[in-house]
Amino acid sequence: MNGYTVTPAAPHHLEGARRVMLDTFYREFGYGYQPRWHWDVMDLEGVYLRPAGHTLIVARHGEEVVGTTAVRAGGPKSPPHPEWLARLYPNDTTAQLFRVYVAPAHRRHGLAGEMVRQAGRFVAEHGGYHALYLHTDTRVQGAEEFWRSLAEPVFDARDGDPGNFQTLHFELPPAGLSRTSRAGTRQGSAPR
Repeated sequence: MNGYTVTPAAPHHLEGARRVMLDTFYREFGYGYQPRWHWDVMDLEGVYLRPAGHTLIVARHGEEVVGTTAVRAGGPKSPPHPEWLARLYPNDTTAQLFRVYVAPAHRRHGLAGEMVRQAGRFVAEHGGYHALYLHTDTRVQGAEEFWRSLAEPVFDARDGDPGNFQTLHFELPPAGLSRTSRAGTRQGSAPR
């Protein structure tokens, strides 16, 4: 990948991964570190490297960490997300993608796509998951287009108020996962 490597994180990658995440919160999102949303970032080893079924994947340029993608068990929480969505993706059988970030100077090299593909393979090989879920704030430039190229939307929670989160929920087909996707069954609205 032209000087880039994408691999599961090792302990010596964690400081670089944390830097990419914090830079994203402050520079891209504009609201900085928020403990209620970003608590995992302060203990990457305890959250992503130690537990079975969790992983942190990093993209590196040489030895510099320039991208991250994390997987941990658990579906969307209600609140803030709808209760029916939390039931659709139960904590014990859902893997969720988090922290899919690439430093701005290293974008357009296929790093995010490769990290997500490796995350999908990890979830499929784990064996205990039935779904791979994520949600994104569509105000982040390029986020909606990127996720639509890889995943199926399951719920569009945008409310039209640009001051609020404009959340779009997706399900990814993990490589080798044998099950019928729920994508499309709830797209755009809550079940009747």
